[in-house]
Parts: sequence; structure tokens; C-alpha cells
Amino acid sequence: MSVAVVVFGRVGDLPDRLERLRGPVTIVRHCDELTEVIALAETGLADAALLLGPADEIDAAFADELAFHGVPAVAITDEPEVAERLTGLGLGVEPTTTGEQSVADLLELLVSGSHRPARGARHASQTVEATHVEVRDPGRILAVWGPTGSTGKTVVAVNLAAEAAMAGQRVLLVDADTYGSSVAVHLGLLDESAGIAQLCRLSDQGMLDESGYERSCAVVAVGGTTLRVATGLPRPQRWPELRAAALTRVLDFVRRRVDLVVVDVASLLERDEDLTYDTSAPQRNGATLAVLESAAEIIAVGAADSVGVPRLVKALEDLLEILPEAEPRVVFNRVRRSSVGPSPERALRETWERFGPGPALAAQLPSDPEAADRALLQGSVLAEVAPDSELRARIAELVAVTVRRRTGLLGRASGALGAGRSAG
Repeated sequence: MSVAVVVFGRVGDLPDRLERLRGPVTIVRHCDELTEVIALAETGLADAALLLGPADEIDAAFADELAFHGVPAVAITDEPEVAERLTGLGLGVEPTTTGEQSVADLLELLVSGSHRPARGARHASQTVEATHVEVRDPGRILAVWGPTGSTGKTVVAVNLAAEAAMAGQRVLLVDADTYGSSVAVHLGLLDESAGIAQLCRLSDQGMLDESGYERSCAVVAVGGTTLRVATGLPRPQRWPELRAAALTRVLDFVRRRVDLVVVDVASLLERDEDLTYDTSAPQRNGATLAVLESAAEIIAVGAADSVGVPRLVKALEDLLEILPEAEPRVVFNRVRRSSVGPSPERALRETWERFGPGPALAAQLPSDPEAADRALLQGSVLAEVAPDSELRARIAELVAVTVRRRTGLLGRASGALGAGRSAG
């Protein structure tokens, strides 16, 4: 088997030593830029890559692009921190003391598929000191999604997160809407930094750790407790910052630090590159698809009117075509007589039983514009501005929390979503 290798960087004589072996590994090109490596991978001229150049230029976007084209890579470094970061990106890493025959053998194994470097594996030369790490069961990811139009899904997402936090769960609220993020506004956060973009950037650099997580996520006080919030993009044109692969890694990271991750996502599901690209290209809807694929549960929020119901039917058909194993919980929002009729809940239930694409109707949220507007105006949640509202109680039920009226106390209902723990 012949292995065509492209080399990034011109440090040392390893490429020359590989050539002198006169084995299956052949150096076909020396590249000064990572974009050249990607271009050769796209054309099929490279079977593998040997990375000798500056490690700080190598990020997850580059590693993901190589993986997309099926081109494995080996980086050479003696710096333990750099080695750990690169192995975390899924690259093979060897120290400079490794002989040329060992590097050639590794490249051949990677190309043949006999060996795959594991993401997060540690560099062989590292000495790992034992440290105490809290063992936690991964938390659940709950995606709040819905069809186009003003369905009120952000109101649902924000208050779901607040109710779960007040019931004792450790909660992270994430705004991953690439068309119109608004979680920050609902919570009175004037944040231009886009916490979710910061997390994705750290993930792409292989530098996402506990410190970066805490710096990127705001701590918001609600109802006598707190929840963390990864705010969304302040401007929609920044959507390329939420790469699907990076967001998937972020979700896997944060779910190991909380009990529940509530994610507000955009509506559209089309895979952009299927329409116009033959290569790995940025997808504006990739963030939504990544969240829905990672979610343990999807809450589909639709508007309870003659426009919102058929929109939700069509949107769910599209969702189930992409994710046939998904079992979304269907929720109608802003249920009112003026838009549905004298018995709105019964009418909606009968309509859904007749025309719904499969998933049963899970809940109906009453229209309460006064409470919702007051919460938005004050940058707060329903539990604080309208604790006895029926809307608040119905939303709380979606995370198996029962609101006791008048006393304002919260209790867990049976079958609570995830194991609840006191916020630390």
C-alpha cells in the first residue's frame, strides 16, 4: 500500500528520513499553510498529513475538515500541553524522539483504518498526576424547538430552565438560535460577548476547560437560586461561529457539569450543503441539527391558532424525516378562545389527534400576555413576576415540577427530568 503524505511546516529532517526509508510512505508536498493541506485533502492527492508547523494554528475546524475528507494526521511535538490539546482534537501525536520507522508505521496504520487516535487521549510522554475528580452522571440535554413564526419557544425555554433550577437541579440555559437569539433579553442580560460562541471558540482551539466554561457562562439569580446561561449571538451574521462539530463537543462538555442543559434553537432544519456544496461547508442550520441530534428530549412548541397548527404539523414531519427515532413532546402555546373557539383545549386535542404526524399532544399553555410582557419588561421569569399564574404552572409541569399556589413553594413531581441536586 502506498501512502501519499503532505507535510505542514519545514521543521527538522523527519520528512527526509521518511523518504530515505523507501517504504510505502511518500512525501508528495510540503505546505506552508494549513489551507494548502485542506486543498490537497479535498482533491484526493493526500492520504495522510504530517504536521510539523506551528501547533497554535491547528484547531478543531482544521481537524474536522481533515476527518471529513478521510485524511488522518500525525503531529510532532514535545510540549505536553500542546500534545494533550491536539489529541483532544482527534489527531495522532508523537514526540520528536520517535524514529522515522515508527512514524511511517503509524501513518500506514491510520490510513488503513487499523488504528484511530482517540479524542482526549493523553500524550505518551506525559506524566499524569492523580487528582481528585468528582464523578458525575452526564446531565440531560433538552432542546426547545418549533416551527417558524412567533411561537414563544424562548419564553418556554427560559422558564423551563428557571423552574428546574428552583427545584434543585444544576441547570445551564443555552441560546443556540442562529437567526434571532433572545435569551439574554428575556433575562435582562446586556451581553455582547455571546457565551455560546466563546465556548465553541475554546472547543475549536482544544482549550475548553472548567475555567473557560465559568468565564463564558453568566450566573443569573432566579427565585432564590441561580442558573448558568450561555448567551446567544447578538448579531445573526455571526452564525458561522457556531459550527455544528464544535457545538456538539460543547454540549458533551457542559452536560458533565450540570443536571440539565436547556437549549433554545432556531426553527429551520435544511442541511445547506446538501443543496449547494460538495465539500464540508458552514451550515447556518447546522447548530440546530447538532442540538436536536444530541438532545435526550425535544419539546416542540407551536402556536395555538389556525396558522400555527399546520406549521407545526409540517415542521414535525420534516423533523421526523431527519431524526426518525426522535419522540418530541408537542406543546401548544398561547391557547385562547379568541383564536380557537369556546373550548380551545378540547378543539386542539381533537385536531391534533386527527391531523398530527405521530407524537401525542403533551401540553397546552394558556395565553397570559400580561404576565409574559411583565417578565420580559423586567428581564425576569414568571416565577418572580407572576408566581401564581397558570402559565407558569403549566411550564413547570414540563420538567416535572409542581407549583404549589399561594405558598410559592416548589415540589418535585414523580418522574422528574434527571436527578435533581442542590446548587453548589
